[in-house]
Amino acid sequence: MAAEVKKEIELEIGHVLFIDIVGYSKLLNEEQKERLNQLTEIVLATTPVRQATDEQLVRLPTGDGMALVFRRSAEEPARCALEVAEALRKHPELPVRMGIHSGPVSEVTDVSGRTNIAGAGINMAQRVMDCGDAGHILLSQHVADDLVHSRQWASRLRDLGECEVKHGVRLHLVNLYAEPLGNAALPEKFQQAKPKSLPRNNAGRIAALAVITVLVAGAAYYFVAHRAPKNAAISENSIAVLPFVDMSQAKDQGYFSDGISEELLNLLAKIPQLKVAARTSSFSFKGKGVEIPEIARQLHVANVLEGSVRRSGDQVRITAQLIRAAEGYHLWSETYDRKMDDIFKIQDEIAGEVVKELKVKLLGAAPKVRTTDPKAYALFLQAVELGRQFNAEAFAKSDALYRQVLEIDPRYAPAWHGLAGNFINKANTGVLSSREGYTHAREATEKALAIDPDYAPAHTDLGWVAMYGDNDPAAAGRHYRRALALDSNDVRVLADAVTFLQNLGRLDEALALEEAVVRRDSVNVTTLSNLGYLQCATGRYDAAIASFRTLLSLSPSRGGAHTQLGKALVLKGDATGALAEIEQEKSEGDRMIGLPMAYCALGRKADADAALNALIAKYEKDAAYNIAYVYAFCGDADKAFEWLDKAVAYQDGGLAEIVMETLFDKIHSDPRWLPFLRKIGKAPDQLAEIEFKVPPPQ
Repeated sequence: MAAEVKKEIELEIGHVLFIDIVGYSKLLNEEQKERLNQLTEIVLATTPVRQATDEQLVRLPTGDGMALVFRRSAEEPARCALEVAEALRKHPELPVRMGIHSGPVSEVTDVSGRTNIAGAGINMAQRVMDCGDAGHILLSQHVADDLVHSRQWASRLRDLGECEVKHGVRLHLVNLYAEPLGNAALPEKFQQAKPKSLPRNNAGRIAALAVITVLVAGAAYYFVAHRAPKNAAISENSIAVLPFVDMSQAKDQGYFSDGISEELLNLLAKIPQLKVAARTSSFSFKGKGVEIPEIARQLHVANVLEGSVRRSGDQVRITAQLIRAAEGYHLWSETYDRKMDDIFKIQDEIAGEVVKELKVKLLGAAPKVRTTDPKAYALFLQAVELGRQFNAEAFAKSDALYRQVLEIDPRYAPAWHGLAGNFINKANTGVLSSREGYTHAREATEKALAIDPDYAPAHTDLGWVAMYGDNDPAAAGRHYRRALALDSNDVRVLADAVTFLQNLGRLDEALALEEAVVRRDSVNVTTLSNLGYLQCATGRYDAAIASFRTLLSLSPSRGGAHTQLGKALVLKGDATGALAEIEQEKSEGDRMIGLPMAYCALGRKADADAALNALIAKYEKDAAYNIAYVYAFCGDADKAFEWLDKAVAYQDGGLAEIVMETLFDKIHSDPRWLPFLRKIGKAPDQLAEIEFKVPPPQ
């Protein structure tokens, strides 16, 4: 019951202006109130705030300032920031700094019934702001990329380079300065990181600025600082594959049209020279009527592939078109009227045309779609769609379809991989016991690898089984190293690498990689959930609370989410709020795990004991690890170690996460702790022997 289920859902993109008062904590209570009232009046008087409707703007108080989330464009927070800066010229007693970032956010309803806002976009905007001093208006690179093409903004952007924030994460930032608005000085954090002398190439930049127009000057100044590939503007070879539209008369072929789109996306993603937006991000726009330029802007791509599918019996018509998003013109379009027997050839042809039109020079042979019987392929796509519903009935139907596929084509490795994924998720959700689920998953995965030893997804499955089913981190490391060697750009492989890093206790590395995954797949709720989990493990409780609240606003019935939020609240010290969340948990098992922790934190020992007894009576063999950390949190070390021994006996997959689980903190000083870790192969020196490096995502 410990592993995070792999599930996907979408988020909104918000354009966030984060504002705080510098030195706020040093003010007297009366002064704090006075300064906040002043700042609020100034912000409410700005044109972007006055003209925005409730649907276009969300205002969030943050204690020493506020966050404003605009919905339409990155220009809105930038204009608002400049107006605030103009008004502040009359209030030297009110030092303020500001940060702007565009990223995933979502409205949430808190326990008081009020609308709130949360998400990674908020967190990142605060980090951007934290790099500045009083008067600074700092922008993330993403926002600056959006503004630099406009005459109004280009000349006001001043590249600052990278700033290191929490957990070693480095952000490339730009200073927004329009004399006399803003602060032209280099922020103190950058002065600490750089030598006092100017970079050698600054003279060249200044000379160039002196001989060209204001617009070109601003754009050139900005882009010179972004020559490195990782800091470049939108790549000409970047592309998003949107879900193809189901044009069948009955509109019952959505699984097929989505599957065709996903296969094309995966095929293009195998070409290193292309930068392909992840599936969840691209598919988040399905059925929303968003224009192509806006989709491309939000996904940070230059090109979009869209189309439609009409399937009738043995006939299929696929229309595909490649669009240059900025100009809105078609680079290429084609309609294929073929028999189902040609379905794989069509996909290869479409991918080939994309490569040709984007003038990509392949370093090797073009990747090809993995083929099978056309009937088996249609069943396979339907099985994939059902498996994503994450409930016992859907899993059963998906399994049956995969087995039909394998009756037709026993050597179709993706079907064995699909079966393995279902078994893993059934173990993770309690549909099957961990032992049964992981045993069947291993069998299916080994059959996939017997067919194709270089099938990267199967190696990630074996890594997961070794980590959670066998409690064998060394074996897991071997499988994950192999998966990364085969496909280091696959977001799914990177996400599992994050989990492995966290289970090795390398939390800072895991968090940095997870944030890179979020940037690659910015509207995937699983990445948000994993981010919240890591934020909690590293003591960033406010950020974790925001992440889990966003998750719940998007998927209120998601199992475990209320308990995870409750855990973050109880660790922060809000036991009352934790109990309120855990009581809303939809998953019985997760609710029963969370309740005794909340009761302990509230000092309700009798209730805690009763809740623990109920948990043990029902889930002794499935939740021994969880029972152990509940006892540890409640301060009963003897019981905690007793249940840790039971977790070993029951082969509880949760033991994989023991070195990162903060609920065990109270027993870390117990003389039994290190010997136990050594017994299960997780003592610090044992984990340090496992070599595992993740290449930086492209």
